[in-house]
Amino acid sequence: LGTSRSRSCFGYPFSIFFIVVNEFCERFSYYGMRAILILYFTRFIGWDDNLSTAIYHTFVALCYLMPILGALIADSWLGKFKTIISLSIVYTIGQVVISVSSINDLTDYDHDGTPNSISVHVTLSMIGLALIALGTGGIKPCVSAFGGDQFEEGQEKQRNRFFSIFYLAINAGSLLSTIITPLLRVQECGIHSKQACYPLAFGVPAALMAVSLIVFVMGSGMYKKFQPQGNIMAKVAKCIGFAIKNRFRHRSKEFPKREHWLDWAKEKYSDRLISQIKMVTRVMFLYIPLPMFWALFDQQGSRWTLQAAAMNGKIGTIEIQPDQMQTVNAILIVIMVPIVDALVYPLIAKCGLNFTSLKRMTVGMFLASMAFVVAAIVQVEIDKTLPVFPKGNEIQLKVLNIGSNGVNVSFSGAIEPLGPMSQTDGFITFDVDKLPNISISSNGLQDTPVTHTFEPGHRHTLLIWAADEYRVINDGLNQKPEKGQNGIRFVNGFAGDISIKMGDKVYDNVTSHDASKYQFFSSGKQSFKISSTEISPGCNSDFESSNLEFGSAYTYVITRQSDGCPENKEFLDIPPNIVNMALQVPQYFLITCGEVVFSITGLEFSYSQAPSNMKSVLQAGWLLTVAFGNIIVLIVAGAGQFSEQWAEYVLFAALLLVVCIIFAIMARFYTYVSPAEIEAQFDEKEKENADNNNPYVTLDSITQSKM
Repeated sequence: LGTSRSRSCFGYPFSIFFIVVNEFCERFSYYGMRAILILYFTRFIGWDDNLSTAIYHTFVALCYLMPILGALIADSWLGKFKTIISLSIVYTIGQVVISVSSINDLTDYDHDGTPNSISVHVTLSMIGLALIALGTGGIKPCVSAFGGDQFEEGQEKQRNRFFSIFYLAINAGSLLSTIITPLLRVQECGIHSKQACYPLAFGVPAALMAVSLIVFVMGSGMYKKFQPQGNIMAKVAKCIGFAIKNRFRHRSKEFPKREHWLDWAKEKYSDRLISQIKMVTRVMFLYIPLPMFWALFDQQGSRWTLQAAAMNGKIGTIEIQPDQMQTVNAILIVIMVPIVDALVYPLIAKCGLNFTSLKRMTVGMFLASMAFVVAAIVQVEIDKTLPVFPKGNEIQLKVLNIGSNGVNVSFSGAIEPLGPMSQTDGFITFDVDKLPNISISSNGLQDTPVTHTFEPGHRHTLLIWAADEYRVINDGLNQKPEKGQNGIRFVNGFAGDISIKMGDKVYDNVTSHDASKYQFFSSGKQSFKISSTEISPGCNSDFESSNLEFGSAYTYVITRQSDGCPENKEFLDIPPNIVNMALQVPQYFLITCGEVVFSITGLEFSYSQAPSNMKSVLQAGWLLTVAFGNIIVLIVAGAGQFSEQWAEYVLFAALLLVVCIIFAIMARFYTYVSPAEIEAQFDEKEKENADNNNPYVTLDSITQSKM
C-alpha cells in the first residue's frame, strides 16, 4: 500500500477536489463530442439517419463495455492511478484524431467545399472513436472508485456526499458542453471554403481532455494509491468455475449439501476469497434487471429528441432547437441533486422510514417508467395535430391556381371553384384504383381532362395557370420536415427560368410554370433573392419569408406584376407544430428524479458493497448495465416496427414497470454487508489461529451485519 497522507478540507480529503475537477473536464469532453456526433455523421460524412443512429448507439455501447478492460488493467497490472493516466492519454489522442478527421480541407484538393476522399475522414473518425471508447470506458470504473479510496474508515457520510458531488460534476460538464459545442459547430471556418466548424467543436473537447489529464496529475502527491491486487477478475472466474465443476462432480445424495454453491470451491480457494466473491456475485445478481432502466434513460438523445422535432420550440421569447431539449436533464440534475441530498433524504429519515439504497433504486425505476407514460400522453397530443399523409394505395391531391383567372375543377362532377392565385383547402385523399375523372374549365369553356399517372403513397399538387394548361407535381414530402425544420419550395410563374438564393441554399433554374424541390430551413425569417434574365434591372428582387416556426412547409409562387417586376405569394402546405416543447418538461423532470435516486445510489451502493480489492470489478459491472441498455434500444427499435410512436413508449414503460417489480422482490431478499468488517474479522482470525481450517462457520453472523 503506497499511501500519501492526504490533507483535509471541510472534512473531505483535499485530493478529491482534483478528482472532481478532472471528472468535470472529462465529461465536458465526452458529452461535447457526443452532442454533435450524430450531425457530424449525417451532414459531414453524409450517412443516412439509420446508419448514423446505429453507429452512434454502437459507439455508446462500446464506451460502456470497455470498463471491463479498464478494471482488468487497474486491478491486475497498473493500479487505478496509472490506469487513469495512461488511458487518459489514449483518450486525448482519440479526441485530437476525430477533430482532425472533421477538417474539410484535409482532402478537399480542388477547393470546391466538399472532401475529395470521404473514406479518409471516415477512417480517421472511426480510429478516433475507437480510441475515445477505450479511453473513456477504461477510466470509468477507476475514477469513481479511486475517489472513494481517498476516504478513511468512518467517513461513510462524506463518501456518500462525494458520490453526489461527483455526479454533479458529471452533469455540470455535460450541461455546459451540450450548450457550448453546438454553438461552436454553427460557426463557419475553413481555409479555402467556409464550412460548419466541426474541427473547433471537436477541438475544444480535445483541449478539455488535455486539461483534465493535467489537473489529475497535479494532485498526484496527495492521493492514497493502492497497489494492484493481482488479476482479480481471472481469480474470480476460476474460483466460480471450480465451484460449479466441483458441485457437478458431487451431485449424488451421499454428499452433504453446502450452505452456498460457492462453498464447493473450498477445496482449492481460501475462505477470504470465497467470501469476497459471494459479496460480488450477490450484487451482480441484483444488476440483472438494471439495463432496462438505461434503455429508457438513453432514449432522451434519440426518441425524445425526435419527439421534440414534431413540437414548437418557442417558449416565451426564447426559441429552443429540438436537440437542445436534452439540456433540461442536465439543468434539473444540477438543481435536484442538492435538494434530494439536503432535504428529501433527511425528511424521509425524520419520518422514521428506512429508505435503503435498493428501495431508492426501485423508486428510480418506477419514476423512469412513469416518465415514458407521460411521453406517450404527449405523443398522443402531438399525433392529434399531425397532418394525415397518404398510406399504401392512397394518393393526396391539392389544386393550386397560379393564373390570373378563376377556374372550376371537377372531380367526377363535384365542382371545386378556385379564384386567381388560390388553392384548395388542404389535400384531398383518393384511392389510386378509384380515381375520379378530374377536369378543368373556365368561364363555361370546354373541360380539359387531367391525365397523369399518380404515384401511390405520395402527395401531389395540380398546378393550373389557364383552363387548358396544367402540370401535376409529385410533392416528395410524405412526412413532417425532420428536426423541426421548415420545407420551402418555389413555383415559377414567369415565362423563362428563374433562380433563387435563400440563406445559403440555391434553387437553380426553376423552369416556367414548374415547382422546385423542397429545401429545409430552421425557424425564423429567411431572406431570399430572385435572379432571372426576365427581371428588369430597376426591379426589387429581394424578399423575406414570413416568420418560420417548426415543422411547416410552404410553397412560394413567384409571379410577374403588371410592371414586369416579381411578386411573391405564400401558400401553406403543412401547418407548423403547435404542441409546445415545454410539455416535455414533466417527462424530463420524472426521468431526472429517477436518475438522481437510481444512478447516484447505484454508484454508491456498488462501492459500499464491494470488497476493497474488487471495487473496480463492481464499478465495471455497474457500467456494463448501461451498455446492455443501449443494446436493448437497438433490438427493440429494430424489431418492434410500431406504426404509432406512443405505443412504443407504452411498451417501454410497461417493460420497466415489470422489471421494477422483479427488482423490488430481489431487493427484499438482499442483506446489506460491511466488507470492511468482514475483512477485519478475517484478519483477526488469521492472527488468532492459522491452523483453523474453517473460519466460515462463525462468519455467518458477520455477513448478516447491516451497514
